[in-house]
Amino acid sequence: MKIYKWGILAPGKMSAKFTRALKLLDNAELFAVGSRDLSRAARFAEDHCFRKYYGSYEELVHDPDVEIVYIASPHSYHKEHTLLCLNNGKHVICEKAFALNSGEVAEMTETARARGLFLMEALWPPFQPFYRKALEILRLGLPGEIRHMDAYFSFIPPYDPEERKFNPYLGGGSLLDIGIYPVIDALTFMGIPDEVKALASFADSGAENSISIIFRYNDGRTASLYSSYKTDNGIGCDLLCEKGNMIVSRGRDMNQRVILRMHGEEEKIFKFSSPAMGYHWEAEEVMNCIDKGLTESAVVPLSFSSDLIRTLDRIRDAAGISFPDEK
Repeated sequence: MKIYKWGILAPGKMSAKFTRALKLLDNAELFAVGSRDLSRAARFAEDHCFRKYYGSYEELVHDPDVEIVYIASPHSYHKEHTLLCLNNGKHVICEKAFALNSGEVAEMTETARARGLFLMEALWPPFQPFYRKALEILRLGLPGEIRHMDAYFSFIPPYDPEERKFNPYLGGGSLLDIGIYPVIDALTFMGIPDEVKALASFADSGAENSISIIFRYNDGRTASLYSSYKTDNGIGCDLLCEKGNMIVSRGRDMNQRVILRMHGEEEKIFKFSSPAMGYHWEAEEVMNCIDKGLTESAVVPLSFSSDLIRTLDRIRDAAGISFPDEK
């Protein structure tokens, strides 16, 4: 069994979660950490038992022993940091949102393919057992055709205009941070919409802090999506179908459930839990694909990431969301 040496670019809360998941995998070695702050890299390396640490991202990617890099920098830096890694021969898994817009994602994808390197967006839902169960139920046709979907994600973080959630220079706003999950649900369960409408409200920093989205499909199906930093409704997805309804629930306490309510039948509840929040399945997929000589995942193909970012572009256009210095 090949052991892969992992590098972490931009240590922080999300990187800590992903690192704890890596520790569950026998073929993943916690090898190196790169930060713009050497002391921060050193603390993270000590806390999580990495062998090396660096005070710049360039030093990290120039380490010839690092094979795979996990990127968890702010959205506005995803393209820059992904290209830095790819151009130095590293396989990459980059946190969502993959980048700020579809042009950036296209450049990242083209570079990975040209260099024959693996690239994947770190999308959490497709790897989770509860999500796969929901897809299985739909494939079996149990509730029939989806007629409407309600999906949402909201919580109330402390307001800090310099922090990434509220800083437009860092790609801040609820849409790319948490609103992406309802959009993933809609694309996964219903496909690319024919019409997109959206309304957003904005914080004093200029970042959007709440957004309501409507998807319409030419066959009459609809989806209502919502994300916000101003309400605390958790995360969920309700599918209203011709023969019944299905609730796809994944609370922040990782109490994951799929509830099937068929008309005239007793409801069925399927419960799931995931060690280390299930992030290890993403890392496992990366290494399995590289083992097979693949440069992208069948679970989260680059075509899905392209569809996702293009849909997010449409939502932003409809809601009037823009980022400073965006190209």
